[in-house]
Amino acid sequence: MTRTDQDTWDLASSVGATATMVAAARALASAETDAIINDPFAAPLVRAVGLEFFVRLVDGDVLAADEASGERDLRLETDSIAVRTRFFDDFFLNAARDGISQSVILAAGLDARAYRLPWPPGSVVYEVDQPKVVEFKTTAMANLGAEPTADRRTVAVDLRDDWPEALRRSGFDPAQPTSWSAEGLLMYLPPEAQDRLFDNITELSAPGSKLATEYHGDSGRTMSERAKQFNQRWANLGCDIDLSGLFFDGERSNVVDYLGERGWQVATRPRREFFADYGLVFPDDDESQLRNMVAVTATLG
Repeated sequence: MTRTDQDTWDLASSVGATATMVAAARALASAETDAIINDPFAAPLVRAVGLEFFVRLVDGDVLAADEASGERDLRLETDSIAVRTRFFDDFFLNAARDGISQSVILAAGLDARAYRLPWPPGSVVYEVDQPKVVEFKTTAMANLGAEPTADRRTVAVDLRDDWPEALRRSGFDPAQPTSWSAEGLLMYLPPEAQDRLFDNITELSAPGSKLATEYHGDSGRTMSERAKQFNQRWANLGCDIDLSGLFFDGERSNVVDYLGERGWQVATRPRREFFADYGLVFPDDDESQLRNMVAVTATLG
């Protein structure tokens, strides 16, 4: 899979397949005895997409060529997605507790927060993603009989296009404080599109708005190298989908500095530290890009 500036996808191809992969990991994490997240829609959505490897994964029918290595890789991937999911869950619920009733989930994929989180009355949740992705999830959730727990509004648009205008047309009010998430997203954008994303978020945000995202600290690896490592970890589990060409190379702005220069008060924390918070163990010998992943929260002054 090789990226282009105008490529598109559904949930069974290109970047969309990674949304299905993440949903599969959420399904496994939700089935744990001491689960730190609860996503009852993840497994049914994966089955609805129908990618064979991920269906077998959620059904417990995946055996790695190297069982010990495969189990370790799957544990790390599952725990990491669980930690990431919990971080963003807590972010949205804390923002809602602080009185922010308007939320935007960028590149929503198979995220089911509009259905599974206990949103306060009056909450509006905007989901922004590719038209095929939005259409599929809306139909699949309806087929499951699922009802949103907030006022869910979908915005079918590519984030490389004029998504702010599409968001406004869906009822978004830039005069109200907003909670924003850019989860598992930045590496799939060209560097200049990453900057435009944060410029647009800033322009659309009233004072008091909050943002949660993440970025890779300096690991000495290019995006292509990270993509190959990411792909190899899943290949070790028997995944026959090539995920190695999905990231955009090029020098990127430091997310913390970029937001700070635009009036955001920014806090960071390595993702691995959240493992301990949630009762999980981050492997000391892990050399993957996950070791350098940093969680970012910001408030517009």
